[in-house]
Amino acid sequence: MIYYLYHIPGKKIGITTDLKSRVEDQQGYSEHEYDIVLETDDINIASEAEISLQKAFGYRVDMIPYNKLNCNKNKLNMKINTTEQTTTFPCPVNKLKGQLMDNMGMTWKTDHGIFFINESSIKWIMSNIKASMFNDQRSYVYNKAFARFYDNHDAYPKNGQDQYNGKTLAGGLSPERVPECCDEYHPCNCEPQFSRRPKQKSQFDLIREWADERGLYENGDTKTQALKLVEEVGETCRAILKEDFEEVIDGIGDCVVVLTNLAELQGVSIEACIAAAYEEIKGRKGKMVNGTYKKD
Repeated sequence: MIYYLYHIPGKKIGITTDLKSRVEDQQGYSEHEYDIVLETDDINIASEAEISLQKAFGYRVDMIPYNKLNCNKNKLNMKINTTEQTTTFPCPVNKLKGQLMDNMGMTWKTDHGIFFINESSIKWIMSNIKASMFNDQRSYVYNKAFARFYDNHDAYPKNGQDQYNGKTLAGGLSPERVPECCDEYHPCNCEPQFSRRPKQKSQFDLIREWADERGLYENGDTKTQALKLVEEVGETCRAILKEDFEEVIDGIGDCVVVLTNLAELQGVSIEACIAAAYEEIKGRKGKMVNGTYKKD
């Protein structure tokens, strides 16, 4: 088997045994958008090179090396498929729970971090699984939402059996394992010494916890939340026309709550949406016209 170490400039360093399937079909890049850095039949050489280059280029460093992932040690039978957006399981929804139970302890790597199969994650998967519209023998979850579940529920293994470089994994670490001196949008070249300080919850985290406890993510959907958003925007506009300052504040806050939940149901985080919007507007130029900013 040949292992390809590939580089998507400005994005990532990765390993695959099938460039067309993994990089082109799954991740959506064309042949001219990535480079093949190394071809080898030695998984250990490829794995060591991947970690070294991730550090050298300042990309996020994989917490578990490629050659240490369970799926590459031929210990498990379930052949999952991952893309940037989703993890797809090779069975219909009504048979998935049994497959997950049979593969307890399985780990796999996605662009949003390392995922585990344990009792907590099985419960989340079965509450959020979707049937494939193209193949009734397959089902999938959204990776971003799955990663958010790990962040919010302290769902990492605590049995002391999963280790990286001799260090036991503990619950409460982010699946992306961002070093203390880095953040999600500004990676650095430091060694992967991960923070064990308690993560301070943001207002968005508290909103998501509130919604999750009330079953909104399990039983809600994007259509109802979109309609709820229209309702809240209307109430905010009425408060502005009435010059009711307190109701304006309340209305804006309600809109943010609904947007947070709408994003979560869509499989992304509100933070990612805000970051994407800022990247879009930060370089815009224009001027104010009759109280409205008009871009050039």
